[in-house]
Amino acid sequence: MFEANIAILLIVCLITLVAIGVHIAIALGMTSALGIFLVTGADSYAFNTVQRMLAATAYEAIREFVFAVIPLFLLMGEFISKSGTVTDVYRGLKRLLRRLPGRLGIATVLGNALFSFVTGVSIASAATFSRIAYPEMKRFGYHPGFALGTVAGSSCLGMLIPPSVLMIVWGILTEQSIGQLFAGGILPGLMLTSMFIMYVFAMAILKPSVVGVGVVQNPAAIADAGEEAPEVSTSQFLISLFGIVAVIVAVLGGIWFGIFSPTEGAGAGAFIGLVLALLKGMKFRDFIDAVLSVGKTSAPILLLLVAASLYSRTLAMTGMANAIESLFIGSGMEPWMIIAVMVLIWFALGMIIDSISIMLLTAAIFSPIAIKLGMDPIAFAIIAIVAIEAGLLTPPFGLLVYTVKSAIQDIDPEMNVMTIFKSSIPYWIIMLIAMALIVRFPVIATYLPNVLFP
Repeated sequence: MFEANIAILLIVCLITLVAIGVHIAIALGMTSALGIFLVTGADSYAFNTVQRMLAATAYEAIREFVFAVIPLFLLMGEFISKSGTVTDVYRGLKRLLRRLPGRLGIATVLGNALFSFVTGVSIASAATFSRIAYPEMKRFGYHPGFALGTVAGSSCLGMLIPPSVLMIVWGILTEQSIGQLFAGGILPGLMLTSMFIMYVFAMAILKPSVVGVGVVQNPAAIADAGEEAPEVSTSQFLISLFGIVAVIVAVLGGIWFGIFSPTEGAGAGAFIGLVLALLKGMKFRDFIDAVLSVGKTSAPILLLLVAASLYSRTLAMTGMANAIESLFIGSGMEPWMIIAVMVLIWFALGMIIDSISIMLLTAAIFSPIAIKLGMDPIAFAIIAIVAIEAGLLTPPFGLLVYTVKSAIQDIDPEMNVMTIFKSSIPYWIIMLIAMALIVRFPVIATYLPNVLFP
């Protein structure tokens, strides 16, 4: 009973700290320290125990070889992004699809899918395509909300299609194979890409005005969009496309066929990305900016992982994880209902905190419950990643939407954030449908892992 009271107190403290704006890593650390202090007796010996556990957890977390995979994959994405390869591929796709209704929207979805194979962060996709695709769509008379909703919605592919930082973090927290998680994200990622394309195509047919058909363009709006982007030559497009495909085949193929580990694959990917960027004319200043950007992104993630490791140990000491597990399993609900409750929790958390923080708070608790319910761990991981990413499209603090708004501030300063939120709703619904399909047909996520890792 005493441990149950401590568990409830820790949950309340953690939620309160996050709600008042304390950084999630600090909140996790403070809550964990309080839990250890109370469980071990709340005396000077307990204080020493807190110090020893924190030191041991930090050392064990950072020294793990697998943690290098995060900054290396991020570095690969930064190099390829700064090389201009993504811009060339988008413009090439736009030209290839010129006979299709809604070609710019479809090119944005396909471009995001390809970029997802060489970056691990959906925010990077949102920022990149806001700058590349939105001016083009604005120039051709696309409805601004529809255009930005397409950018924000399709950016979610960045966390589902490997290599994904969320998959890496999930694998570390739940001790699952990162290679299997990467393989599990391929078919769901392609399925979601296809569903997004079908939505854009359907809107272009049913409501042509949203893709600029029949719209009398305002010269001022065209001027605000900036100068028209130059057409990319066929050779430039093919070279850029070949570069991205080469990275995908070399890195993911090497991991799946056992040539090297995920960390070694990330190193190889970063090297190939650097070579590609140098061939495309990347300057030394861009190289330094890429390294600094990765440092700014990955350092907080590693700090969060240390705090999460300490938090997981505290959960085990207080018995909170077992109590929550007993609550779910003993509730009498059907397995799909329990999964639905988890998804709702992820949606709610997505309104207030970022995706990695959500995963740190819930993965260690929810994953064992799903496995006891008979869910395949790979399928459940994919469901979790889709749900957490969908939460980042929900108001009031949907991070992807605010990333898009920030990226287009100088292009369209009058754009209302709520307009982007409303236009992202169809993509949120599509992601919900994708989750339901994976729950009903887990083979969508498990087929490739079973083939590649028999």
